[in-house]
Amino acid sequence: MTRRYVIVGNGPAGVAAAEAIRRHDTAGEIRIVGGEDTGFYSRPGLAYLLTGAIPEESLFSRPASDHDLAGIHRTVGTVREIDPQRHRIVLFDGQAMSYDRLLLAVGARAVRPAVPGIDLDGVVTLDNLDDARRILRLARRAKRACVVGGGITAIELAEGLAANGVETHYLMRGDRYWGSVLDPYESALVEGRLAEEGIRIHRGVELAGVIGRKGRVAAVETRDGSTLACDILAVAIGTQPRLELAHLAGLQTGRGIWADATFQTTDRDIFAAGDAAEVLDPETGKRGIDSLWSAALDHGRAAGEQMCGVGRPYRRPAPFNVTRIGGVTTTLIGAVGTGARDVDLVTLGRGDSNAWREHADAFAVVSDGEANHLRLVLGPDRLVGAVVMGDQALSRPLQHLIRERVDIRWARDRLSRGPIEVRKALQALIERTVPLGAA
Repeated sequence: MTRRYVIVGNGPAGVAAAEAIRRHDTAGEIRIVGGEDTGFYSRPGLAYLLTGAIPEESLFSRPASDHDLAGIHRTVGTVREIDPQRHRIVLFDGQAMSYDRLLLAVGARAVRPAVPGIDLDGVVTLDNLDDARRILRLARRAKRACVVGGGITAIELAEGLAANGVETHYLMRGDRYWGSVLDPYESALVEGRLAEEGIRIHRGVELAGVIGRKGRVAAVETRDGSTLACDILAVAIGTQPRLELAHLAGLQTGRGIWADATFQTTDRDIFAAGDAAEVLDPETGKRGIDSLWSAALDHGRAAGEQMCGVGRPYRRPAPFNVTRIGGVTTTLIGAVGTGARDVDLVTLGRGDSNAWREHADAFAVVSDGEANHLRLVLGPDRLVGAVVMGDQALSRPLQHLIRERVDIRWARDRLSRGPIEVRKALQALIERTVPLGAA
């Protein structure tokens, strides 16, 4: 019999799963249900849309006709009910869909601080394309904006607003930027670039409330009683996996929807992937959440194969992301955490991984110069993490060394002897162990 696949969520995990299913099951019925009335687009690209670096059409990597040709059917709608016993979902418009295999790739939503006035018009987050469009509309008539939060999204919001001519104030509760992931030098490098862009940084400031006028944001109030006038308040304090549908289906959840190494939830015919999934790593016995675009694609491909009955248990790779922070191209790989607590992020940020924040049982070596900076985190016999800022020549081979857990004991002493020797030792390590295509 033809198998029926239903995927809830048309982001990277959902789309990658549908395409993987079609590769392995040419006859199955595939349906994607999503709330956005747009085609598949790049969420990381929203930062470049906000700054004007790219037009909106550049966000869309493939035409909808590709899925039409592949027999992947898309429905715009919101799920109201999941009935695991009858193997069906029901949308709010009353439409029902039966499934043999169901994937929840529902993503995560931005968290808002619980302060008075947080629902006023002019308070914004950056979850999706509609949010970016709204921010650009507001920026056309705004004079001043405040940004609160941490991680990559806070910088995207601050730089986007400043690029649109809005006087931008970045309010940090902590004393430096993204202290749980970046070291003091890296934070200072980013903060310096923000200052060059005209973004004003306020440290040790905590939001107490939002003051409105005629239903719109007029100012923010801080815990010390001071106020700062603004027309826009942009919030980036973290994201929360969407768990409502998992609860409706009676699935077990923690911070995310619990899934094993095959992306199967506590219901054998329901799978979970992407930002909403808390996936078991069989090697460590721990569950983890990665709010990363690349991880969502990996999840989707692997989950789609499992839904078809093919594929192997998922091995969680070292988290990897390349982005621009403060105008500096930055790659983060593996465990790079400093052990510091990041008070600006109350939970995992978008474009973040809880593995980055882990303080590895290792030591770091640093090589830096101007805007180019390299930090390596070394364990007893392998590299466990790396931060590459500026020159990206080493980012791909470092990703290979970390993900493949290459033995570096023969080069470890040389890697701790200073910047020049570090680069020589790395080059020797890469030439000896990294395949040509990964270098």
